[in-house]
Amino acid sequence: MTDDIDRPSLLLVDDDPTFRQVLADAFVKRGFAVRVAHDVASGLATVADDSPEYAVIDLKMPGPSGLELVRKLKQLDENTRIVMLTGYASVATAVEAIKLGAVHYLAKPADADEIMAAFGRVGGDAAVPVDSKPLSVARLEWEHIQRVLAECDGNISATARRLNMHRRTLQRKLAKRPVRE
Repeated sequence: MTDDIDRPSLLLVDDDPTFRQVLADAFVKRGFAVRVAHDVASGLATVADDSPEYAVIDLKMPGPSGLELVRKLKQLDENTRIVMLTGYASVATAVEAIKLGAVHYLAKPADADEIMAAFGRVGGDAAVPVDSKPLSVARLEWEHIQRVLAECDGNISATARRLNMHRRTLQRKLAKRPVRE
C-alpha cells in the first residue's frame, strides 16, 4: 500500500457520520489520503498544518455553514479544489459557494464518482440545456429566503426583519426541505 504522503489529500467535512464514513471509504479506495471532520471548526483544525489538495464540504452543519469553511480553505491555499454538497440546494448558496472558490456545487445524495467528476471541472458548460419550465411559487419563495439569509450572514432575526416576517415563521420555513422541481 502506498504511503499517505504519495496520495492526494482530501478533506471531507459533513455532520452526518454515516454519509461521511461511506464517502471517506469510497475516496480511500480511489487512492486519496482522507481526513474527516464533522463541522467547520474541526475541519480547520484538521488542516491547520497541511492544507488539502481537495475538499468535499457539506453546506449545512452545526455552527457556521460550509461556506465559511470554503472561504477559509481558499485563504489557506488558493489551489485547493473544493466541491460543496448540500441537501438544501438553492441558487443563492450555489452562487456564493462558487464566488468563494468552490469548483462545483452538488445536491445530495452525490456519490464519489459525481464528486470526482466535479473536481475535474475547470469551467462552465455552455451546452447545459435551459429548462423551459418556470420555477413554482413555492420554490421561488425558498430561493428568495435563501438569498436574503445569505445576505444577512445566516442571521435568522435580521433575515426575518428584511422579509417582514415573524422570526418563528421563518424558522418553520427553513426547517422544511426545499420544494423539488
